[in-house]
Amino acid sequence: MKKEILIYEKDKEVLNFLRSFFRGKNEYSPRFIKSNADVLKRELEKNMPSALIIGAPDGLEQVQPLEIQCPVIAMIHSAHVATGIRSVVKCDVEYYLLAPFYKEDLEHKIRLAVERKSWFENLYKEKKDLKAIIELTHLVSSTLNPREVLYLTVKKLSEIINVKRCSMISVSLEDQRYAYVVATFEDPKITDVKLDLKKYPEIRKALSLKRPVIIKDALKDPLMKEVRDIIAPLGIRSIMVIPVIFHNEVIDTLLLRTSRAGHTFTEREIRLCIAIANASANALYNAYLHTKLNKEKTRLEKLAIIDYLTGIYNIRYFYYRLEEEFSRAERYKLPLSCLMFDIDHFKKINDTYGHRTGDIVLREFAQLMKRHTRRSDVFARYGGEEFIILLPQTSMQGAITEAERLRDVLKKHQFSILKEENRITVSVGIACSPDEKIQTPDDLINLADNTLFEAKKKGRDQIVVYPPLE
Repeated sequence: MKKEILIYEKDKEVLNFLRSFFRGKNEYSPRFIKSNADVLKRELEKNMPSALIIGAPDGLEQVQPLEIQCPVIAMIHSAHVATGIRSVVKCDVEYYLLAPFYKEDLEHKIRLAVERKSWFENLYKEKKDLKAIIELTHLVSSTLNPREVLYLTVKKLSEIINVKRCSMISVSLEDQRYAYVVATFEDPKITDVKLDLKKYPEIRKALSLKRPVIIKDALKDPLMKEVRDIIAPLGIRSIMVIPVIFHNEVIDTLLLRTSRAGHTFTEREIRLCIAIANASANALYNAYLHTKLNKEKTRLEKLAIIDYLTGIYNIRYFYYRLEEEFSRAERYKLPLSCLMFDIDHFKKINDTYGHRTGDIVLREFAQLMKRHTRRSDVFARYGGEEFIILLPQTSMQGAITEAERLRDVLKKHQFSILKEENRITVSVGIACSPDEKIQTPDDLINLADNTLFEAKKKGRDQIVVYPPLE
């Protein structure tokens, strides 16, 4: 690519030297400004050249070299050497030539100036890229939401680099036939869009290699041959797939995929994308770790209140809720009922089918009852084959109706592991407050337990209540 050199010079002798110098120099594209300094300023604002050659002192007095964003080479005329040097020093111009002028000297100064401009441009770009990475790191570190981290990453990248698509892709370890777009810069609400990996050979390769895959020309790269007809109408030219890696591990099989039309990705853009993927990796790892810990905390909290065998509340949680509901019932003068169930002749099931079958029956019984209890009720395993239900704001009549309904559900149910003739029944004891004998939560439980014992003593498969119905 030719380097554009802008020339602002009025002296005919110097102009003849410059035209002679640039004649046949194919690496440069000289452009002479013949008008006044205002035209020069407009030209500089419109298109910044690789270098500006300007006469001194006259030319330097008409412009402000310090405000010009390209290297300046001053040509000091033989008639104005002293004033020309003073103007060069005053304007802090680094490159200058003293008359008489030599082509070799000018060639050297132009090369230095162009290299310096290129060096500063690269430095500026690296500074800009570093700033973008720092901004991204700050943004993604401010949240522990993995989806937000993913979206911020692709959004920031799309702001820095002109891309057609920029997405975070997740691939299931169990089924690598499909991938899912979990974040795209176009819309933070777009998630879990399913992709058939048969149509994405570049993603398959990045997964297998666990390193970036760069497709410079999608229409010529052999890897893309099988999908060339699909991507050609989309105008995609270059594709990058970058695994998001933390400590040599691909995080949850996440990949940053971006594509563009027109021209290929530059080396700088490739480095920037890899740096951004790496910058997001630490935040993503922290976010996933935070999510995992929260899930583990929730799981442990659930285990603390759930009976391991039946999957319903354990007695510990039941007593915790009993204290709350009993206090509320007393405060607001509300009824509170307690139902205690015992599976009739459960020992016979264990003796006939074995304890493993007995455990399965207990779990199926518990889950059946759970499905048919109200959300406001507290259903728990009391111990062995005994179960208990706390019914807030439920009177004695309501508790009896609920017990009959549950018994009816049970009688109609065929347990999957038992024979047809082996139907299960329950004995039920019910206690209800307010009552003069129920002064504490334990009183309610004890009376429900006593009535259950009465139901079993009377022959099982029946309901006994306290206080007795008149």
